[in-house]
Amino acid sequence: MDVRPPVPGPPQGTGPAVKAEVIPAVPEVLEGQVIPPRPVPLRVIGTAARHPGVRAAGRHLMYVPAGAAVVTMRLWDSRTAGRYERWMRAAEAAGDLDKVLALEERLAGFRRDRHERRVDMIEVPARLLLQLPKLAFSVFLLLAGTGTLLAIATRHLANAAVPLQVTARAVALAIMVVSVAWGPLLLAVPWVAAGALYWAGRAAASAGTGPAWMATSADPDTDTSIDETTIAAALAALRIPQIGDYLKQGVPLQYLTPCRRDGRGTHAVIRLPAGVPAERVARRRSDLAAGLYRLAKEVWPATGTEAAILDLWIADKGALEEGAGPYPLLAGGGTDVFKGLPFGRTLRGDPVRIPVTGRNTICGGIPEQGKSSAARVIAAGYTLDITTEIRIYIPDTNFDFEVLRPRCSRYVMGAEDEHIEAIAGELEELKDELQARGQLLVDREQPEVTRHLAATPGLHPVLVLLEEAHVAIQHKKHGRDIAGLLCDIVKLDRKRGVHVMVSTQAPTKDSMPRDVTRNCSNGIAFAVGDHVANDALLGQGAYAAGHRATELIPGTDRGTALCKGLSGQRSEMVQVHFLPVARGNDQVSPLVGWALDEMARHGRPVPGTGTPARAVEARDLLADLDAVMDGPDRVRLADLPARLRNLAPAWGPYKTMTRIDLDALLGREGVRTTNTGNILRLDPADLRDALARRAEWGE
Repeated sequence: MDVRPPVPGPPQGTGPAVKAEVIPAVPEVLEGQVIPPRPVPLRVIGTAARHPGVRAAGRHLMYVPAGAAVVTMRLWDSRTAGRYERWMRAAEAAGDLDKVLALEERLAGFRRDRHERRVDMIEVPARLLLQLPKLAFSVFLLLAGTGTLLAIATRHLANAAVPLQVTARAVALAIMVVSVAWGPLLLAVPWVAAGALYWAGRAAASAGTGPAWMATSADPDTDTSIDETTIAAALAALRIPQIGDYLKQGVPLQYLTPCRRDGRGTHAVIRLPAGVPAERVARRRSDLAAGLYRLAKEVWPATGTEAAILDLWIADKGALEEGAGPYPLLAGGGTDVFKGLPFGRTLRGDPVRIPVTGRNTICGGIPEQGKSSAARVIAAGYTLDITTEIRIYIPDTNFDFEVLRPRCSRYVMGAEDEHIEAIAGELEELKDELQARGQLLVDREQPEVTRHLAATPGLHPVLVLLEEAHVAIQHKKHGRDIAGLLCDIVKLDRKRGVHVMVSTQAPTKDSMPRDVTRNCSNGIAFAVGDHVANDALLGQGAYAAGHRATELIPGTDRGTALCKGLSGQRSEMVQVHFLPVARGNDQVSPLVGWALDEMARHGRPVPGTGTPARAVEARDLLADLDAVMDGPDRVRLADLPARLRNLAPAWGPYKTMTRIDLDALLGREGVRTTNTGNILRLDPADLRDALARRAEWGE
């Protein structure tokens, strides 16, 4: 409330006191307009319109007009020269003048045929009207003649009218049938037409050829057709003056290889206008990918046979999501390190073998992107060549390579100072060993180790894997020594049969010496954080030239790496095989077991050690089956391989045995199996009969 000061009056003490006047406060007045509440029916309609079911129903209803649009377009193409004009524009954009001329001839023929059809449509009705009296008179003569012959044959004159009567009744019956069916047919025609239009619209929406408004967020992303016109538009969008001026003249780009399918994408070879090197386009790979509606990693421009020839490969959308597939040697088989090792496959889907002899490898990326898995794949390849030695050093404690320990001659794991010191000692010993290997080559007058020389003691192939190399190199006490030893080793090892692989999360100048990165011919770059790490793995200037592992998305592109040195290209995207080692899903231990079995079979120790691989074990399949089958009941053949593996887990043939393999082996042994309900079973009685026969025959 308002309190006003007292009204002036006589001085205090000379008259009656005057009290302060209290006046109620006036409330503040707000200007505005009162909006009435939204009517309930409108809220109900809005809520219903947002319901997924209502939206789906609306989309299905719109398939009918969409189908009508599709059918109309098809009729338009069939009646006009629109499709020929589209084909001619595409051929002109591709620079295929012969195809343009051929299409012009076909277009002229189409127009000539269309004119003849239109003339026939005008003339045919007149011709039919002229022939109608003749046709009617001919039918009358036929019926009259037939009636006359019938009357003569039956000797009844009345039978002469029978053919005319039969014809009249047939016409009356036909009119009655049509009058009865006409109504339902008229009612059914709109529904049949609506159904046909619905399916045409739905098929167009599923194929991605329908109107854009029919697509929903749940529908898969439709792919943009990659052709000569699309590529020309994307190159024009780069705003390179020479390309823009060339296209403004109306002259199409010259395609040495027109767009064609190549693996999981599209390949084209283009001669660029004068003054535009292909490297200039390659540097703007991200901009080119935007014009092609692709991710940057899905577009690979490269220099062709000349500086101005652009070799362009564009992956299908989502090609990276397919992965590299299973490791190709899981079912068995060995490798030869002198011929390269299975590593993964390109975006095209082609297998990739990584060369290892005469090379060193650096592998890096931010954590959890696949660098340890890539190192494990290379180590698995060395494992399957029984002439190679494997040495693994891990300045950390993890399980990534533990299953490879039985195949290794040296294995150091741990982050403690004594383990780092042991790694430094191992590298010092390797440096001295390289000098001894060099002397062996001098004695044999050979410049480098070959497959033939690899059989010489002291010249066998060796893999040296330093995992988490940055931890060892940045160690306070031994880091400087390890860095210096690595630099000396990678400069000398390649011709002497030693392959060094370093794996790191942070390939910077402090965590990885430049002499190491410069002497690694193979570079494997998973997703990295900046251009410094990118160039450390792929070579100086790789980022500026458009070879950027920074464009790989962490998590999304896990297992995908940008690699150098694996082929004749400056770099290529590779999806690396994945070999898990977790308990219950271990794919590496069977490979190690196979290698040890092969060494034992050939009487070889584990290379680099004097330890025998393991004694060759002989097993009797029928006796083992008898041991694992308890009781007189028949056993499913599919259950027996697992029982055999539990009985003899180290026996190689049992590790990969399947029901089909076991059935074939039992057939060769003469053991009968039964098939009940399409399930193969083995009866213990049949098995023991086979054992008894073998004992009787003395086998």
